[in-house]
Amino acid sequence: MSVKISVIVPCYNEEAALPIFYEEITKVFNKIECSYELILVNDGSKDSTLASIKKFASCDDHVKYISFSRNFGKESAMYAGFCNSKGDYVAVMDADMQDPPFLLPQMLEILENSEYDSVATRREDRKGEPPIRSHFARKFYRIINRVSDADVVDGARDFRLMKREMVEAIISMSEYNRFSKGIFGWVGFKTYWMPYENVERVAGETKWNFWKLFKYAISGIINFFQAPLDMVSYIGGFSTIGSLIALIVIIVKKLALGDPVQGWASMVCIVIFMSGLILFCLGIIGQYIAKIYMETKNRPHYIASESNIENVKRIK
Repeated sequence: MSVKISVIVPCYNEEAALPIFYEEITKVFNKIECSYELILVNDGSKDSTLASIKKFASCDDHVKYISFSRNFGKESAMYAGFCNSKGDYVAVMDADMQDPPFLLPQMLEILENSEYDSVATRREDRKGEPPIRSHFARKFYRIINRVSDADVVDGARDFRLMKREMVEAIISMSEYNRFSKGIFGWVGFKTYWMPYENVERVAGETKWNFWKLFKYAISGIINFFQAPLDMVSYIGGFSTIGSLIALIVIIVKKLALGDPVQGWASMVCIVIFMSGLILFCLGIIGQYIAKIYMETKNRPHYIASESNIENVKRIK
């Protein structure tokens, strides 16, 4: 097969899972019999992940690696892989085996024999996941698809195989605050969604607890649509109209009926409620301002301290 496949694998404290993943992905490519490169991105791991990666690279020319100067996050690791990949087809996978390597041949076949530009995976179920996390995940996908231009399927994984044209479009979107699930959908291109049953980690512990997932979801919402800002405007408008109506009612009761203004306790409750509402709206606006602030700094997405890739983009 004349095509070349690049597989990007973000790695953060994956020393236990990496040997298993490396063995399985190597078996898959031996069956496909095509040219490939395995780009392992060490995202500032604190364990022996980098040592394991270097061990693989020393005995396998297919293994390329980029090691960050610190932990920059999975989004930066994926972006570094995209910027330094050379394949005609580019895949993104996790090292914990929750993205099954045996699906790659089927994904490649779909891309080569159809008009699709990308084959993306989605979990059919959330077996083994805490119910509360599953509930909020479904709500998140429902919200982001309703109010944004990003096509994010419920259960979507970052695991996908893309043609080079789509990868170049993703690289061109160089914003600092990245949400790849939204970017994949926003750039367009024809995507085939491949369902598969949820797979548990083979080793190690998940890096995503509920709080981290919640912050990631909020970041995705803020990055991809302005509905929260619209909501603030609507709240302000309705509050103003409601206040004017209440003021007219009070004046009419006082002048026409001679009814004295009463209810200081209710007034205190209203003041507290409105104060909380104002602070909530200011918080939403503050989130957008913070994102703008980080974008205007123009800081690099990552800094690579070492790599075995020729002409690697160390700062991007």
